[in-house]
Formats: sequence, structure tokens, C-alpha cells
Amino acid sequence: MSLSLQQKRLGEIYNLLISDLGYIYGDRETGPNGKKKEFLTKSAAFLRQLGKDLGFTEMRVNKNPAGIAVSGEVSLYGMWGGDNGVFIEICQFTYTLSGDLLYREIKSLKDYTGGQNQWLPSEVIRGMQYSRLCDILLKLKQNGDRRNAA
Repeated sequence: MSLSLQQKRLGEIYNLLISDLGYIYGDRETGPNGKKKEFLTKSAAFLRQLGKDLGFTEMRVNKNPAGIAVSGEVSLYGMWGGDNGVFIEICQFTYTLSGDLLYREIKSLKDYTGGQNQWLPSEVIRGMQYSRLCDILLKLKQNGDRRNAA
């Protein structure tokens, strides 16, 4: 996958995150063909490719559409091997209409608590290069490699 396509997807996800994905008035805006579905679909494709670009040996992408009036969330659990991995989630906070990318270290694909949550707010995502995002997340792999070597 080209970096330019992932960069484009990152921009599209940002634009969706700053719109009202939980809109429930009038037409079925967030219904099966609305912005909410577009957010879930594009974010899942983005995270699948991100997992490949990060070199995960195992990974799982989940889409949770949640209920009305919320955006839902898309998450990636990825492992580099051993007990070294990362959890990534993209979601929107309805009360602020801003999206965030959450990430943290995990020790297995079933690690639902993991390490300390870290956030990249939508304002940071807006101007971020895809390669920079990969660099930030790959530091977690290096931290795990050092931890396992000790």
C-alpha cells in the first residue's frame, strides 16, 4: 500500500471525526449508508493497512458501531511477537465533536487493559504525516524489544 493512500485515508478519517457522526435527526444520515458507516469502514481499512505497515505477526481489527447518537469505534490489536504489541482505537467524543486516536502497549491479543493509554487528538492527527504516526507506534515495539532483552 502506498503511503499517499494511507495519508489520504488519515485525512478522510480526520474530516469524518470533526463532523457529527452521531446525528440522529431527519434522514438516516448515520444509517447503513451514512457518515457513521463511512467512518467505520474507512477506519477499519486504515487500521488493517497500518498493522501490515507496522509489521505485526498477528492482528485483529474490530468495528463497534455502538448505538444512536455516537460514532462507534474501530480498534486494532496487533502483536509483533512474544508479549510485545499495541492496541489502537479511533473514536469520536460526541460532546466535543473531536476524534482521537488512542494507543497503548499490550502483551497479547486478549489484553484488554494493557499499558497506559496515550492519545493523539484530532488537532494533531490533522497535520500528521502517516510516516510519523508509524514512527510513534514503532517506538512501542522498540520499548518491548528492550524490555524482553533485559
